[in-house]
Amino acid sequence: MTTTRRAILKSMAAAPVIAAGAGVLAPATAHAATVDAGQFRLTSRSRNSHGEFADLTAGLAAVLPKVDAATVLADTNRNAQRLTSAPGTVEAFQTGFAWESGDNGVDYWVPQGITTSADAYGNGLYPANGNNKALIVSWYFQTNTDTDPEPEYPLDKGIRLSFVDYSNAAAPTYRHVLLVEPVRTGSGAYSFKPVQRHAGGILWYGDLLYVVDTYKGLRVFDLRNFFKVDTAQADVCGLHTDGKYYGYSYQYVLPQSHAYDNAGTYLRYSAIGLDRASSPDSFVISEYSEAGVVDYSGDDYIGTGKGSVTAPKVVRWNLDYTTRQPSSLTASEAVSISQKSIQGVVSRNSKHYLSVSDGRTRKGALRTFNSGAGTATTVCDLAIGCEDLSFHSSSASGWAFPESVIWNLSEYDGTRYVYAVRADGS
Repeated sequence: MTTTRRAILKSMAAAPVIAAGAGVLAPATAHAATVDAGQFRLTSRSRNSHGEFADLTAGLAAVLPKVDAATVLADTNRNAQRLTSAPGTVEAFQTGFAWESGDNGVDYWVPQGITTSADAYGNGLYPANGNNKALIVSWYFQTNTDTDPEPEYPLDKGIRLSFVDYSNAAAPTYRHVLLVEPVRTGSGAYSFKPVQRHAGGILWYGDLLYVVDTYKGLRVFDLRNFFKVDTAQADVCGLHTDGKYYGYSYQYVLPQSHAYDNAGTYLRYSAIGLDRASSPDSFVISEYSEAGVVDYSGDDYIGTGKGSVTAPKVVRWNLDYTTRQPSSLTASEAVSISQKSIQGVVSRNSKHYLSVSDGRTRKGALRTFNSGAGTATTVCDLAIGCEDLSFHSSSASGWAFPESVIWNLSEYDGTRYVYAVRADGS
């Protein structure tokens, strides 16, 4: 009988790891080390300079139709293309899709973060007691797409989300939604503005969506509070002079509802992932660095401590399942890992998975390491331009795969895929 690659990898998984074949993706000594978790803290913020988020949202609800995420998922308007095999360099492929040609090829919107309804609820379905199998992908607007210092697109439209209905895996559909921050105009009218951030990682937990804000912390959006707006103005966001509300031609906008700002030692909030295997549930933050060290001296970080250079870290905060918010504002675990180009993170207790990119022409990798000590090792190859991760357990009774899988996506125009790989790399 021919020995398959899956069988070989399964037998290797049971054996001790002697060395990692990471190639150019990692430094030769990508060792993990425990870091004092108490130095990493958040502070809860319920308002911005215009008022309480709840009051601003209530003001918008008085003048705009309000809907929820289930309504958006029932109102998709674009068709994805099912992937029947692994795209490009991807190994251990389980399922996936490609965007419509316009979204695959556009250069100014760039996909980054991914989360699924298996993050939102343990059975994989949304909402609670519902039946939607869904994914959310974040995109940031890139004003300058080449080396010319003059931006081709001077209007930064911020972040959009793709709500993907995956209930029929053979024919997924989706709709884009604009993320906004609620504000008031100079005259006191309720309005909103784009969220001009990178959106490198997102996490869907219950009815809340967490979005990383690289130098600041976390922004939170309540998926029960979308607003339906007019679509005629492609370059207008918020209340226009004609008395109508627009969201850069998107039908729905989703306003920010809360924030968790960094209050401890500087930390780069590059990606976020859920750990439902921990007790209690928790989320982990990972840091991106191009060279394998994080330099805090050159950007607008908030928190404490002077600018310094450190190895990238994975930092954990515990979650309250009932409120869907952090149960403590102080981190419960922190580990460093000398790994460059970390684009995404998910954890299963002390085992951490990283997506690691290697430029526009070389394949990415799914890597793993354990807390405390050890060296990161490669699980399988990922797509060129790999980005965020989302763990999807085989125990998700409503939307399960035969084995646990990890979702990933690729960012470069022309070769953009959303796909799941088997978590053991087989």
